[in-house]
Amino acid sequence: MGEYASGHICIKLRTIHGAPYATATINDPDADLLENEVIIKNYSENEGVLEALEEAGIVQPVYLLKYGHTNGVVCKLLK
Repeated sequence: MGEYASGHICIKLRTIHGAPYATATINDPDADLLENEVIIKNYSENEGVLEALEEAGIVQPVYLLKYGHTNGVVCKLLK
């Protein structure tokens, strides 16, 4: 986990060997997120990321957020 310039939390996924794999989050500086919330990108090349993070006990979906021509999923961080 890291942080975007906006102050929002960034989740970057890596392979078991430590190589970069994907960024699970979306940075929307205008989104009014709580301190423990992230916007998960669960479409296109990230399809299935939300389910994997839920199963791992890392996030819990809260609501959909309109983002461009699609939706991001605002989630509460559990860890």
